[in-house]
Amino acid sequence: MPPIIVAQGLSKVYRSGRIVVPALNDVSFAVERGEYVSIVGPSGSGKSTLFYLLGGLTRATSGTVLIDGVDFASLPDAERTAVRGRKIGFVFQKFNLLPTLSARSNIEIAYEISGRQSGGKQPPLDEKFLVYLAELLGIGGRLDHRPSELSGGEQQRVAIARALITRPALVLADEPTGNLDTANSDTVLSMLRRSNQEFQQTVLMITHNPEAAEIGDRILHMRDGHLLEQSSEAMSVSH
Repeated sequence: MPPIIVAQGLSKVYRSGRIVVPALNDVSFAVERGEYVSIVGPSGSGKSTLFYLLGGLTRATSGTVLIDGVDFASLPDAERTAVRGRKIGFVFQKFNLLPTLSARSNIEIAYEISGRQSGGKQPPLDEKFLVYLAELLGIGGRLDHRPSELSGGEQQRVAIARALITRPALVLADEPTGNLDTANSDTVLSMLRRSNQEFQQTVLMITHNPEAAEIGDRILHMRDGHLLEQSSEAMSVSH
């Protein structure tokens, strides 16, 4: 089977009047199905721009992105949204939870939106799977609480459950531990690794933290918009 992600010659230039800011420069790589790949680099290295391109949240200036063999970058907006709904779960540094809804409702509404985005019929939400995810993440007793009643770590775990509830083939995580303390960071990283292993989901994680990156099977290093060397040493959690 082909890799689940193939990036070919990706470049992104931002323009503001006459000012041209290159954010990404001719980046190419592939991610195999079932891999956990970390992309690490300092602020301004282009890794978040790469994340948005891979997730179809913005368009490249040049180059292509294949998601599961589909030329994702060139699809019309509606079709790109449908692919996201079917295949991709997102975890962001900012939890982006709806403040008026309970944790449970934040997860349930993500499932409903995914069904509408994918454009096809979707089976009813598997309540047992929702409860299973919540228990794995240590928020089983917090599902009826609103975000303001949850700690930062709990909010991020709700956000992870929201990303996983559709059982996506690909999970894209952008600085998922950036706002968390060490204990909560460890919990979040452990759950992402578990989703990779137990649910056979491919995980691509953006991080500025080299220690967080080490949980992956492979590390891609970025600097100044360029992809540098790759690292594939044995990591702290076996795959």
